[in-house]
Amino acid sequence: MNKKMLAGALAACMSTVLAPAQAATGAQCDGMPRLDVTTPAGFCVAVLADGLKFPRGVLPLTNGDIVVTDMAGWAPKQGKLWLLQPKAAGGGYERKLLLDKLDRPNGIVQGPDGMVYVGEVGRIFRFDLRDPARAITDVIGGTAKTPRLPGLGLHLLTNMRFSPKGDLYVNVGSSTDHCENDGKAPDPAKACASAEGPEALGAIREYTMAWPAGTVTSWRTHARGLRNSMALAFHPATGELWQAENARDAIQAAMPQLKSDENLPHEELNLIKADRHYGWPYCYDDNVASPEYPKTACDAQYAAPQRLLPGHAAPLGMTFYTASRYPALYRNSLIIGYHGYRSNGHRLVALLPDKAGAPLGKSVELIGNWERKGKQGRGAPVDVKQGQDGDIYMADDHNGLVLKLHYEAAKP
Repeated sequence: MNKKMLAGALAACMSTVLAPAQAATGAQCDGMPRLDVTTPAGFCVAVLADGLKFPRGVLPLTNGDIVVTDMAGWAPKQGKLWLLQPKAAGGGYERKLLLDKLDRPNGIVQGPDGMVYVGEVGRIFRFDLRDPARAITDVIGGTAKTPRLPGLGLHLLTNMRFSPKGDLYVNVGSSTDHCENDGKAPDPAKACASAEGPEALGAIREYTMAWPAGTVTSWRTHARGLRNSMALAFHPATGELWQAENARDAIQAAMPQLKSDENLPHEELNLIKADRHYGWPYCYDDNVASPEYPKTACDAQYAAPQRLLPGHAAPLGMTFYTASRYPALYRNSLIIGYHGYRSNGHRLVALLPDKAGAPLGKSVELIGNWERKGKQGRGAPVDVKQGQDGDIYMADDHNGLVLKLHYEAAKP
């Protein structure tokens, strides 16, 4: 690992001086119940909704409403789509059911047409919130002319983002952890069949969109060698696509000398370029050959990550912060939720921009000490989005919560 990569990995475990947000029962954050966690001074975390079963995606709207995907568990066709609306009096949100019996809904975004796009297993559909009938139109899969998403194996959930040009970029997760077959390690003399070809798994697909129709005109595999790209974000200045990789598990099975895999392999932060291969399953970390593929010339064949993130942190959602509500320190930083259940997970961090504006500066912990306290379980942030008010909204699937990281200081 070179010095830059090592510094990035170590920095991801650092934080600024934190002020305790562990208030007594009844404490408030922006008029809502305050979550018992630790944040930098001036910040607090508000609980906007609880009692959801398995919330994954959040979409804060310009009118203050929030649309939430709730998988309700891993069983097929149990998912729901909720609308949270601020109460006219008394504070809090009212919950309204929009759609039911969805197949493990995860990603949710608003398109250039203003419609809401929802990712299920195998398909993406859209609908107009203004339509009382809630009629849905399939965009990918279902009744659409564009074939369904693979939706196979271990990483079958759909997440997506619209590019600044209006095209749709979709995660196609790998069906396996590390290209194993029936529990057996892959053959080092053969390429991983599922990771190669025009319909590769462990990839990001690019869907060219026609507007204002909102239909797909063509699609291709944009980049591959990416085990699971749940966290995607376009840079606000450059328009470039960044991805936070959920790296492999169980590396110690092929490395018996390794005492613990708690911090290995690292998760990755990748700058995605068209037609590049990012190494999964042949390489890990800073282009190190995987133990199952020991003779791989990683540097010669595959794109290296821009930065290493903490091992098994499981980044599932991220967004660039472009508002002015938070202190200037955070402007254009990349805010990432670490969902992982191991030591490096259950937190929210901001990767500050470097001199070139890339998210390669210091890592600042925005939510920490997110442990089990009384009825509160360990935090597990999934989707992370910026709201119209300049605060950051997120879903916590372990605790059934919709949360907001609020900056309490006066608005500029």
